[in-house]
Amino acid sequence: MHTNDTHAHLDNIAKRTTAIKNVRDKKPNSLLLDAGDVFSGTLYFNEFQGKADLEFMNLLRYDAMTFGNHEFDLGSSKEGHQALSDFIKGANFPFISANVDFSKDNRFTGLFTDLISSKPEKGKIYNGIIKEINGEKVGIFGLTTEETKDISSPGSIVFENYIKEAEKAVKAFEGQGVDKIIALTHIGYDDNANIDNDLTLAAAVEGIDVIVGGHSHTQLNKPVIINKDSNNKAKDPTIIVQAYQYSDFLGTVDVEFDGKGKVTKANGELIELSKLKEDPEAANILKKYSDQIKEVSSKPIGARALSELTNPRTSATGPSVRNSETALGNIITDGMLAKARAQTKNTNIIMALQNGGGIRSGINAGEITVGEVITVLPFGNTLATMTLTGVELKQAFEISFKESPKENGGFLHVSGAKVEYDSKKPAGQRVISIKYKDSANNYTEIKEEVSYTVATNAFTAKGGDGYDVFKKAYEEGRVTDLGLSDWENLAEQLVSLKEIKPKIEGRIVDVSEEENPNAELPGGNVAGADFSGTISTPKVYKESVTVDITDISSLSNAVIKGDLIITGTLSKNITISNIKVEGNLDLSAVKGDSDNSFNNIEVTGETIF
Repeated sequence: MHTNDTHAHLDNIAKRTTAIKNVRDKKPNSLLLDAGDVFSGTLYFNEFQGKADLEFMNLLRYDAMTFGNHEFDLGSSKEGHQALSDFIKGANFPFISANVDFSKDNRFTGLFTDLISSKPEKGKIYNGIIKEINGEKVGIFGLTTEETKDISSPGSIVFENYIKEAEKAVKAFEGQGVDKIIALTHIGYDDNANIDNDLTLAAAVEGIDVIVGGHSHTQLNKPVIINKDSNNKAKDPTIIVQAYQYSDFLGTVDVEFDGKGKVTKANGELIELSKLKEDPEAANILKKYSDQIKEVSSKPIGARALSELTNPRTSATGPSVRNSETALGNIITDGMLAKARAQTKNTNIIMALQNGGGIRSGINAGEITVGEVITVLPFGNTLATMTLTGVELKQAFEISFKESPKENGGFLHVSGAKVEYDSKKPAGQRVISIKYKDSANNYTEIKEEVSYTVATNAFTAKGGDGYDVFKKAYEEGRVTDLGLSDWENLAEQLVSLKEIKPKIEGRIVDVSEEENPNAELPGGNVAGADFSGTISTPKVYKESVTVDITDISSLSNAVIKGDLIITGTLSKNITISNIKVEGNLDLSAVKGDSDNSFNNIEVTGETIF
C-alpha cells in the first residue's frame, strides 16, 4: 500500500484508515509506504506542523517514509527544521533517504546514518532498510528530488545525485543477498528529466524492481512497467506506481517474482477513498484537530478590504471573473509573481497568470479571515514556473480570449504585463499586443522568438482548461512546480497590502470599438441594460443620469458628467464598478443592502444614502 503528496489533507483520514484495514484483512503482510510531502498545504499543517499527520501515520502503522521537498519548507524559519526533527523522533517507523545528507544540521545528530539496516529503529533516518515479507528479504531505499535546494528551504542539508546514490543502494542490497528492491521516491514520475524523475531512474539503474513515487502528483491508475534501459535495450522489468495527491486514493500494488528476484507479474489499483465509510476510531481522533481548525479559519489574517473584492459571474456578456480583469484576480497574480521571484531568486520571471475558473469566491469588506482566503482558492493548487517562447505566450492568450466576451474558465488574469485583444475578431486571431514590465519599469513588447519565464498554478501549467501549449511545455520539462500553496500566497499578498482598495488597472483590454466610441451620450433616464460600457471604452454621459438597477446584474464602466441617481432594488449578486461621477451619487432610493456591491467608484461630489 502506498500514499504520496498528502499535504496535510486529513479530512478524509478516517476513510484512509478504513481502506488500509480492508487491505490488511485480506493481505496482512502488506507493506505501507509514504513517498513524501506530508508537510504543507492545509491548516492542519499550519497549526500542528506535522503532529496531526504523525498521530495517524503511527496509528496506521506505516513501515517507512521518504522525504518530499515540502518536508524542508520550514528551514528558513526562526526554528529551522525543528518541526521536521520532532516529526522524525515521534515516528513509530523509520525514514529512508539515500541521497539526502543531514549531517551538517545538528538538529538531526543521532537521527541520521548513511547505512542500510536490517534492524531499523523507529524515529531514525537510514540510507535504506531491509524488511522480511512472506519469508523474503525486501530492500527499500529513498530518494528526494535535487530540486529541493531551489524550491524549498533545506539550509545546510545537502541533496546528492539520485542516479549515483540509487546505484550504490542497489549494490549494497545485492551485497547482502537482497534481490527484491523498492525505491521509495519523491522525484516525480515524468518531471523535469534534466534533474530527476522515475522514468529515467527505472531505465538508468538496473536492479530496481518497484518504484513507489511522489512529487509530480501523478494518478497512475495501473502500474507502469519499464522493460527497456536508457539505450532502448531490453531489461528486467521495473514497476512504477503513484497515487495522485491529497489522500484522494490509497495506492495498492501486488508484485510476484521468480526464484532469481525478477518481476514476473504486477497488479495494482488506486482505491478511491471518498466512496468508503469512516473508521470510527480515526474519526474520533480527528475531531480534536478539526475543531481547532474550524476556530482558526475564522481568525483575521491581518488585512482589511476597504470594499468588497468581488468575484462576478454572468450568464450573458457582462463583467465576469471568466471574461474580464478583476481586482481580486490582480491581487492573486501580484502575489504569485512576487512569491515566484522571491522563492527562485529570479527577478526575470516576467508575469504571473491565474485561470479565472480557479477563483471561486469573493472577499467581503472588512477584516479578512483565513477561511475567506481558502474559499477564494479552495483547490489546493501550487505555484509553478514555466519557460515559454513569445509565440507560445501568444497562443496561450488566444486560448484565454477564445470565448470572449462570453465566459471561459481558462480566462487568464495577469500580473506584470498588459494584454490587448479584439473580441470581434475570429477566435485564434484576437491578440493584439502582449507587453511586460521590464527592469526599468517600462512596458516592452513580447518578441516571438525569445524565451520567457512566467509563473502560474500547477493545474494550468500542466495543461488544465485546454492549455495544450502549456501541456507541451510540461511534457518537455519546462515546468517547475515550486509546491507553494496558492491560498497561502494570496494571504501573504493581502497582509503585505494591509488595507486593500479594489482597483482595475487596464491590464487586460478589449480594444474592439463600437460606433463613435468617444461620443458623449445624453443623460436622463437610462435603461439598466444599456448603461454600461467596457473597461477600454467606458460610456460617457454629458449630463445627469437616472438608472433603475432592478433585475440588473452589472452596472459598470461609465463616466457621468453630472449626478448619478440609482433607483430600484439591488439583486443579490449585482456588481457596480468602475464608474466616475463628476457630480453627486444619489443612492437614497435604492432598496436592499448596498454595502458590498460597489467597487472602484469615484465621486467628485457627495454620496447620498
